[in-house]
Amino acid sequence: MPGLVSCLGDLIVTGIIILFSDHVQSEIWTNEVSDVQFGGLGSRVTLTCGGAHSGSPVEWRFNGSSVPPWQTHKGSLTLLNTTHSMEGNYSCHDERGMLQQSIKLRLGHPPHFVNVSCRVPNHMKIYCSWVQTKTTHLPTLYRTSYSANKGREVEACEQEHIGLNECVITNPPFWTSKLLVNITEINPLGSNSTIIQIDVHELLKPDPPEGVRVLQVEGQSTQLLVQWSCPSSWPAEMLPAFPLTFSLRYRPIGSSYWSTLETEDNTSLKIMDALVDHLHQIQIRAQDALINHSQWSEWSHVVEARPWIEPWEEPTEEPMDFSFPFFNLSFPVRTTDKSPDSSLHQNGSLGLLILLGLFAAVMVAVLLTIITLLRVRQRKQDNVKKHELTSMVKMKSIPI
Repeated sequence: MPGLVSCLGDLIVTGIIILFSDHVQSEIWTNEVSDVQFGGLGSRVTLTCGGAHSGSPVEWRFNGSSVPPWQTHKGSLTLLNTTHSMEGNYSCHDERGMLQQSIKLRLGHPPHFVNVSCRVPNHMKIYCSWVQTKTTHLPTLYRTSYSANKGREVEACEQEHIGLNECVITNPPFWTSKLLVNITEINPLGSNSTIIQIDVHELLKPDPPEGVRVLQVEGQSTQLLVQWSCPSSWPAEMLPAFPLTFSLRYRPIGSSYWSTLETEDNTSLKIMDALVDHLHQIQIRAQDALINHSQWSEWSHVVEARPWIEPWEEPTEEPMDFSFPFFNLSFPVRTTDKSPDSSLHQNGSLGLLILLGLFAAVMVAVLLTIITLLRVRQRKQDNVKKHELTSMVKMKSIPI
């Protein structure tokens, strides 16, 4: 709810309104056709027939239909407790039915307070916008201004786009952070001013950083390099005098917890503890580095990236070599007239025979080993039986 400031501020605003209110009202009237009349909803409105002679009878019509005579008095038409249904075209006629004057009646409400909000994206501009708290249904103009010295020096808050309900304060004074902003709503039924006090430092809120990108660090599976640019509304020439602090937050997708990093002046940061082979979400925000009680910007849009992964090389299949070095023996071979293919066939057969012979020798050795073990086991069992029989004989020979 916007509040009015001190009595001094009210007097200043009243003075400003007195200076230009008459001009504004005439401006609204001249923008409309000459036979338009404005009135307040729920009030008493009187229409006068300007073309009629004094004392001559007059007939009033509303949208072509006659108006009951009891509503007229000495050539004037009086409407009580007006509603929107009474808006329209009124005309007055003489006794012969000749048109004397036509009037278009428009009904609405006087100006009311407006809700004002201001944003400060940098030290050079302040944007203030407003919304009506009560619809007037009438053509409306706004006069916008601000003061930095308790109302003594009034400067214009420029409306760059008429109808947008926004004005811009350019290059506000640096020697104070407190400003009075005045938005005056004006329509044909009067004017009303809304004055708020703003603290520029508390409202200072940069726009989010732009151009955020994330790069992999080659050979580092837990690192990500994040780069960004200052917001376009915070020009580079402002940085030496008004540096920015940046905050970076990141998390692996699926986690509800953010890790944060901060830097001043730099527009890049390196994440050192990213999860290996995980997709991460990264965002950046900014704040004025010199005014601690200023606001952080909104977070930038989310950028997703994954740390560097060692490239996976598909294994190549090498042909298996079935040749055995210890079989690579040379034997004296008698020279014959056989073709090379025949000699290769003989060498292959010879190798196969040698392999079969070795396999047979191994099998014989294994078989002999098994037989030997069985014989040793049988001898041990025979010795145990003999020992038991000897013990039994000795026991019997002992006298009872």
